[in-house]
Amino acid sequence: MKELLTYIARSLVDDPDAVSVSETETPVETVLELRVAPGDMGKVIGRQGRIAKEIRALMRSVAQRQGKKISVDIVD
Repeated sequence: MKELLTYIARSLVDDPDAVSVSETETPVETVLELRVAPGDMGKVIGRQGRIAKEIRALMRSVAQRQGKKISVDIVD
């Protein structure tokens, strides 16, 4: 899961080396925190949050197939 999110984020940004994903497991779900360079934040979020919503939807669908729950937080 972490690798998939890293791949997606690196494909979207201008500075792929600044992309980092941290994973935190809770009893209920897995939380992935995505960090990108400040200049690339708009590319990951998109207009009115559309790209961020699609990233979250894609990650939820992959996690659901594996029988897990996941949430993606974009941290600045």
